[in-house]
Amino acid sequence: MAASSGFEPGPWVDSIEVRDFIQKNYQAYDGDSSFLAGPSEQTSRLWKKCQVLLRAEYQNGGVLAVDASNPITINSHSPGYIDLELEIIVGLQTDQPLKRAINVFGGLKPSIKACHAYGYEPDEEVVDFFRRYRPTHNDGVFAVYTPEMRLARRVGIITGLLDSYGRGRIIGDYRRVPLYGIDRLLAAKQKDLDSMGRRMDNDSIGLREEIFYQLRALEAMKEMAALYGFDIASSAGNAREAVQWLYFAYLASVKEQNGAAMSLGRIANFLDIYIERDKARGIIDESQAQELIDQLVIKLRLVRHLRAPEYNELFAGDPNWITESIGGMGLDGRHLVTRTAYRMLNTLYNLGPAPEPNMTILWSKNLPQYFKRFCSELSINTSALQYENDDVMRRYYGDDYAIACCVSAMKIGEETQFFLEPAAIWLNYCYMP
Repeated sequence: MAASSGFEPGPWVDSIEVRDFIQKNYQAYDGDSSFLAGPSEQTSRLWKKCQVLLRAEYQNGGVLAVDASNPITINSHSPGYIDLELEIIVGLQTDQPLKRAINVFGGLKPSIKACHAYGYEPDEEVVDFFRRYRPTHNDGVFAVYTPEMRLARRVGIITGLLDSYGRGRIIGDYRRVPLYGIDRLLAAKQKDLDSMGRRMDNDSIGLREEIFYQLRALEAMKEMAALYGFDIASSAGNAREAVQWLYFAYLASVKEQNGAAMSLGRIANFLDIYIERDKARGIIDESQAQELIDQLVIKLRLVRHLRAPEYNELFAGDPNWITESIGGMGLDGRHLVTRTAYRMLNTLYNLGPAPEPNMTILWSKNLPQYFKRFCSELSINTSALQYENDDVMRRYYGDDYAIACCVSAMKIGEETQFFLEPAAIWLNYCYMP
């Protein structure tokens, strides 16, 4: 059966248009939360194992383990598992849960400082190579600082986010991987490259280089999935594949980048299309649908970056701002609340409250009453929801935007935000393999 069987066609079939796919296929849900399922036995056992690891991490000063010798990339580490017999959705940043790796491409000095803070010594050969031969993002930012900026940095007027996390707030359109598969995305990117012609000025050279490395990253993502036993060359054929493919896309992103906010985007209404199709076909039931979302959220709660203690002190914790934007209204007047919006929020009951992923409600006065009531009760019970004014932002960003970090809206797949212009200048240069 074709992966697109049962979906309403539209422009999304012939071009990369995720919003059109959603608009043509999602089912707005006006009902209450009575359909929701609790955690499965398998998920409960898996989460208990994670809680043991999280407790050990806390007791160990906030960092459980560090790989100080292998700079992290999409395929720098062998596949990692929590408990393969219990995992429905697989994939970790390194070969062990909660093990952090050095992101030297962001900055050598911050990586060394973070290692030393937690009792690790970075590999001498890695340090020597980056000192002698390989400029990093951190080097690039300091190279363009004016004397006034250096002074402000030294006395603490600016925080240092610009130096080490200047890639800023990033939201990839991770939904493209399950909808189209890697090979279709590769073909689209190759077409972009081929359409550029022969002109070679600064802008075109930079853009050609960027697309070239996008192609390499897509190939690396496919290789990473293959190591876990999955072929993501083609579109996801069912709900489980849709969740897994999407998570692989996000996982590749947080392996390569440690931006100050690595948001998830707006995935609930997208995944709902696959889940409801599978439920209608009798492939999964509600308990299995919730299990997919619960296990995705477990993986998101285990995302870690190796950062200096000052970063955690600045933000009162160890945040990643894996923000998922939920709800909101469509430009056509339909609301965008689905059953999977409820399922995503239900993880705060099934797994307990947590700051990650950052559940953000795109609030509108026209949202269905049952959903507004559910969100209000969940806020009272967990103190774990954030609210943004969709009626204000929709006018500027349309109905396929998401929140990056805790406040910043952007159109998914079309925009990103940098803390400082030098970060944009050095983004391509500093992240070349």
